[in-house]
Amino acid sequence: MSWKSSLDSLFAILDELVVTDADGVAMDTDQGFALLVEWIDGCREDRRRIYFAGNGASASMASHFSTDLAKNAEVPTEVFTDCSLITATGNDFGYDQTFAYPLSQRMVEGEVLIAISSSGNSPNAVEAVKKAHEFGGLAVTVTAMNPDNALRGLGDLNFYLPADSYGMAESGHAVVLHHLVDIFSERNG
Repeated sequence: MSWKSSLDSLFAILDELVVTDADGVAMDTDQGFALLVEWIDGCREDRRRIYFAGNGASASMASHFSTDLAKNAEVPTEVFTDCSLITATGNDFGYDQTFAYPLSQRMVEGEVLIAISSSGNSPNAVEAVKKAHEFGGLAVTVTAMNPDNALRGLGDLNFYLPADSYGMAESGHAVVLHHLVDIFSERNG
């Protein structure tokens, strides 16, 4: 594969970003970002948090964008990437609870969880979204691969890329999340 074909593939995937609501109804991409920005603004105004969760490379993205959003949107954020927390929770409650359990100790109504999963089938991300709803939170999913993945059907707002490889999914997700942060960067000068 040449560099140019990789770029063309990534552009094609990004160009096919699908944003859906809780009912699975597609919406205009900019409308989806605007809704998420509205939710983040509401959290900032009420000093509520935005939580991030993801596995592997998505965990790195969760950490990266938690920091970027805190800095650029001036909103409290939290990410579940502490290895002691993950291993203790996984050991005591099961790996599928590594995000849901700490979320249940922190989340209050109206806060937002952003769950990132390339496959969209990570059991711990799925359980975190369910827990967010249980506590009156809003859930945003960022997924790829299979359009019928488990996570995509659970979010209040869902960003899906039709990537068929982890490299393209992760690269595309980084672009989607950078776009979100850039909205705040441009607005705040």
